[in-house]
Amino acid sequence: MESILDSAFHGHLAFVEDGQPIAIPMLYVRDGERLYLHGAPASGALKVVGSSAPLCFTVTQLDGLVLARSWFKHSVNFRSAVVFGVGRAVTGREEKLEAMRQLVDHIVPGRADDSRWPTDKELRATSIVAMSIDDASVKTRIGDPVDDENDYDLPYWAGQVPLSRVVGAPAPVEGCEEAVPAYLSEFVSGSPAARR
Repeated sequence: MESILDSAFHGHLAFVEDGQPIAIPMLYVRDGERLYLHGAPASGALKVVGSSAPLCFTVTQLDGLVLARSWFKHSVNFRSAVVFGVGRAVTGREEKLEAMRQLVDHIVPGRADDSRWPTDKELRATSIVAMSIDDASVKTRIGDPVDDENDYDLPYWAGQVPLSRVVGAPAPVEGCEEAVPAYLSEFVSGSPAARR
């Protein structure tokens, strides 16, 4: 579970609000036996999420398309984690700062030390929810299609099409004269395995 959660930074948070199931995409970082989830205070959903309500967080990474000789046997190679727990709003300044630092460094390692800390106004404009990892389920699929034996002689192509996340070359904003930092060059050169 940890390797799946640690190799991604985006997932989907699911919960029930007033009887309505809701799932929203969120940035996150794992810190031991909890996840820190990032959002905006204006989101009514985060008020529910931070109130000890039961939560479900999912992360899925697609690794390839699996093309079989029959429609029924088509699939995808993937790694997924489903995490169950409860959330609490992070209100303490130090914990919120640490969670934000971890989140920034989780997206690109080394970035937190190479960017400005948030102001008090920015801290107020950011919600962080700490979600406990009380239980989890992991599911994966790897390998070739598993066709029925009767289908092996059919004249259709079968096999895998690998998928990977590609990190592009850093593109500075207009007016940025700073050289690309070493940590960012290392991150880019580690693509696509940087997130595996």
